[in-house]
Amino acid sequence: MAQTTLTGVDEVRAAVGAELGTSEWLTITQDRVDRFADATDDHQWIHVDPDKAKDGPFGTTIAHGYLTVALSNRFLPEIVDVQGFRAGVNYGVDKVRFPQPVRVGDRIRGRATLDSVDDVAGGIQTHVRITIEIDGADKPAAIIDSISRYLV
Repeated sequence: MAQTTLTGVDEVRAAVGAELGTSEWLTITQDRVDRFADATDDHQWIHVDPDKAKDGPFGTTIAHGYLTVALSNRFLPEIVDVQGFRAGVNYGVDKVRFPQPVRVGDRIRGRATLDSVDDVAGGIQTHVRITIEIDGADKPAAIIDSISRYLV
């Protein structure tokens, strides 16, 4: 169940500037990284070869940056449930940054803040900053400025 429920345009607008909450922690496994590599045909050794990665810059394999971004779609429904609209669609992202890699074995979670709401034809458009945190780390793994549209 989501930590925050927003129903209708007025509640969404009223939440601008608010932290919406955090998701549950998720441990990144080598199997998940390998399956993402298979899905994207990105089999760079830094992701899929634990033996070689031991001598690499991070001492182990790391998750693909885009795997980290993709997991934001897993985390966001745990954080916020937007109701009272005919449909909600992912419209894209304005900006993505990767301050720190996610090492296999790390636990990550999402934290979301509603930055703005704009009127668009047929509904509203939200800008949500999703920060992917690494358990015990100083810097986040990713900062994603996500855009969604909600149609009335």
